[in-house]
Amino acid sequence: MLRHRVLLLAMLLLTLGSAAQTAPTHPVETRKTSTPYTGDLSIFDSPGREDRLQINRVMDILGITSGKTVADIGAGSGWFSVRAAKRVGDSGTVYAVDINPDAIQHIQNRIDKEGFHNVKPVLSRPDDPLLPPHRIDAVLLLKTYHEVAKPVTLLQNLRLSLKPGARVGIIDRNGNGENHGVAKDIVVKEASEAGYNLAGRYDFVKDGMDYFLVFTVKE
Repeated sequence: MLRHRVLLLAMLLLTLGSAAQTAPTHPVETRKTSTPYTGDLSIFDSPGREDRLQINRVMDILGITSGKTVADIGAGSGWFSVRAAKRVGDSGTVYAVDINPDAIQHIQNRIDKEGFHNVKPVLSRPDDPLLPPHRIDAVLLLKTYHEVAKPVTLLQNLRLSLKPGARVGIIDRNGNGENHGVAKDIVVKEASEAGYNLAGRYDFVKDGMDYFLVFTVKE
């Protein structure tokens, strides 16, 4: 009887060990983040912002050209979305992604008024941009990353939507997470955990932000 019990216990431990090895793992994300902005969206369309950000240079680095498919995550007023839409033309597509229903309605009103037929607003989840699989050539998170509550999970989910060679840009400012900024070294670390390599870092953006990081998916 004792021998039988020992055998049963051994089998149980072996089963539990196997289950632990195959169980899916989820990143533990505990760092501080900023409250997502819900105020007046017109502030993002301030005069001169295009020059301060050198947004055309940003799009050059991300490879945003005619016919490309782009995701603007944390699109807000659609300020970047419409500029990317001009770049990609009628043969391209821009997904304007935001978790705020008011922002999505604002973008829809904007593209209807301004006649952009290649911009598609997407009401996303905080941890998933809800983009179609294997479609995206370039991504920009502009002054948004510090508001993402689960950045590693978001970036992991984003990977499913990227084409081979896609570039992901993050423009933000240094901070402690809850003061509308996050340290760039933290961004690099989280992106690495999500399966990305740092492909470039730049400091030419001058819109009150300190860095522009570019990532590609690890092979």
